[in-house]
Amino acid sequence: MFEQLSLELLQSMGASKVFKENTRPINAIDFDDQGGFTLTSSDDESMRIYNANSGKLQNTVYSKKYGCSLGRFTHRSNNILHCSTKNDDSIRYMSFHDNKYLSYFKAHTDKVLSLEVSPLDDTFVSSSLDKTVRFWDLNTPNCAGFINTDSAINPLVAFDPSAQVLALGTGNTTIRMYSMKNYGQGPFLSQLLEDTLVAVPPQWTRLQFSNDGKYILISTNSNVLYLVDAYDAVIVHRLMGHSNPLNIPLEGCFTPDAKYVMCGSSDGKIHLWDIKTGQKVHDFVYHKDLPRIVKFSPRTCLFASSDTNFVYWTAPPK
Repeated sequence: MFEQLSLELLQSMGASKVFKENTRPINAIDFDDQGGFTLTSSDDESMRIYNANSGKLQNTVYSKKYGCSLGRFTHRSNNILHCSTKNDDSIRYMSFHDNKYLSYFKAHTDKVLSLEVSPLDDTFVSSSLDKTVRFWDLNTPNCAGFINTDSAINPLVAFDPSAQVLALGTGNTTIRMYSMKNYGQGPFLSQLLEDTLVAVPPQWTRLQFSNDGKYILISTNSNVLYLVDAYDAVIVHRLMGHSNPLNIPLEGCFTPDAKYVMCGSSDGKIHLWDIKTGQKVHDFVYHKDLPRIVKFSPRTCLFASSDTNFVYWTAPPK
């Protein structure tokens, strides 16, 4: 388990490396298992791996034919998954160091909205506007199983840290919880999340579990994030204070010790909330544009953020 991060340490963190290679917004950030490398995929059809330890760009590949989104590391730091944004809706498995595709996962018939690798093994799960959640194994191109969501409205998935539970969000209103061993039997919990303070529910943009498995963070395209109890799927806090007037899809994150939540704002700031109180406790300042994605390293005191640029944030040396 990652050691607890003090608020004082977090507040000391600043932008330490800025990369300006991309010409369009970055649509995904992912760290490898050890936190030593960071993968980005961008709307400019490029994918890049950065060395988080040295703060240098390691490698760049392009996917001009198929586009790229939802770039994810597998458990091998040179092998990645990404989704297509044109020509078809396949998920592609790539060896990054030699720019070679190893396999294609073809079953979805509409845009893939979420792609998550199991924390434990070579399985992964995807959800799509075709109303299905599909289960895969890196070692075979065939779909290993699926769930019909009964709704094409924004299905999103997330693994809990044990990889024993899958959360499925549908319709921007409902969370269903499945046992990975028995997902074919249906959800063991289905909960409607009602936000009575808004007339129209915001669009959910990502689900994530905290590392202790106690909470689910729902990022949205509005000026609110939802902190949800992972056991009974009820809202614990509405996290607010950031702005997003253009309804751009945002992706916040937990800190690795599951004590804080971070997310970008249209004023360029990154906001930090205390999970216990739901109160904003700090702003990180560097970006001029909205930092759409914020992602903390799983192993080191470092986080990354992006608009069109990619930024590493670190604490000052002792």
